[in-house]
Amino acid sequence: MQKLLLLAIVLGTALGLILPSNPPGDGAGAAPKHGFEAAAATNKAADPSDEAQPASHSPARIERQENGHFYVDAEVNGGELVHFLVDTGATSVALTVEDARRLGVGFSPSEFTVIGTGASGEVRGQMVTLARVSVQGREVRDVNGAVIEGLTTSLLGQSYLSRIGSIEMSGDHMTLR
Repeated sequence: MQKLLLLAIVLGTALGLILPSNPPGDGAGAAPKHGFEAAAATNKAADPSDEAQPASHSPARIERQENGHFYVDAEVNGGELVHFLVDTGATSVALTVEDARRLGVGFSPSEFTVIGTGASGEVRGQMVTLARVSVQGREVRDVNGAVIEGLTTSLLGQSYLSRIGSIEMSGDHMTLR
């Protein structure tokens, strides 16, 4: 049952990723071509103390890039910056193998298993827990994530986003409160 739920989540997210964000031929830059998504359904209830603790009360504003996507540099596990595609349709934070190695996240490619299905087929990776993820002072601890084989850009998904308060999109801006 859990695999079916995971499959449904991943397929829905993959559909959102393959739809063009720019009309054909508009030349506004190509979106990253990872073609798949990592998802992790968890049974862990959110503890109110786990919610983001903003360093300031001012909202974090993220500007849409030429390719139609939102990107942010986030501190992970105590200070290392990771360049993320903000993916509101992703269930979890997904790290590239390179980012995970640079961060010192414990994983082993020999232990990668199929953790979902995406537009390009099976998604292989390993589930991990990130001690801290912080975007412009909005820190969340014990964030569920995955290290994904073949991923070209790390994804900031709902295992972080759902715990920061609110996300608003207006025009070319995303605001985290």
